[in-house]
Amino acid sequence: MGHLGHLDHAAYGWLTPALSYVMASIGAALGLRCTVRALAATGASRRNWLLAAASTIGTGIWTMHFVAMLGFEVTGTEIHYNVPLTILSLLVAVLVVGAGVFAVGYGKDRRRSLVLGGLTTGLGVASMHYLGMAALRLHGEISYDPLAVALSVAIAVIAATAALWAALNIKSPVAVAVASLVMGAAVSSMHYTGMMAVAVSVSPADTALPGATAMQFIFPLAVGLGSYLFITAAFVALSPTVGEREASDSARHLREPTATAH
Repeated sequence: MGHLGHLDHAAYGWLTPALSYVMASIGAALGLRCTVRALAATGASRRNWLLAAASTIGTGIWTMHFVAMLGFEVTGTEIHYNVPLTILSLLVAVLVVGAGVFAVGYGKDRRRSLVLGGLTTGLGVASMHYLGMAALRLHGEISYDPLAVALSVAIAVIAATAALWAALNIKSPVAVAVASLVMGAAVSSMHYTGMMAVAVSVSPADTALPGATAMQFIFPLAVGLGSYLFITAAFVALSPTVGEREASDSARHLREPTATAH
């Protein structure tokens, strides 16, 4: 007979919530900057910037979720993770967020594109979260409060729509930074709202759990993806904007006749 387990969402204190918020904000900032760049570009350049936006937002959200999960403990049972399902949750995050970002990047009607993109991206965030939760393996059964689940999905959709609206309407780097911090807070709120929906009926057992522990699998993967975000951040920060590129081209064209005259 199982008993209700005590859930600890921050086993390491403020470390995992704070670090997960930072990861969510970095992913959002990169995604917004890449989307802004995409909307100012055309052809293959626009597509490439949108692909970068999808990968950074999806990776940032996934890393945020699983960094937060490093601090998740249930009294009376170990927690392992199903590896294929966990990787699938990352792919779902990137692919569905990508669909939302491309809807905004190529949509003719901005309002309709925003609604469609926000809904798709938000559902992608929620799908990633609950698919990641489905990857949990423990001695017991997990159940959810439907109202809290619905609230977490609503937060995800609203946060995604607000982020895409910011990408369409905000160009200033300072404003994008503020929007990213708000988006990071919204994504973190969605995660912890979803976690408040969780109840675990623990059934103690001596049998070994399938899957990998968080430190065996989640931690190295989160560090790897976190490194990817920081490297991408440096690339985006150093790459010239459309205006800078045009100014550079103009300067080069002005210099060319002089060089020919010699």
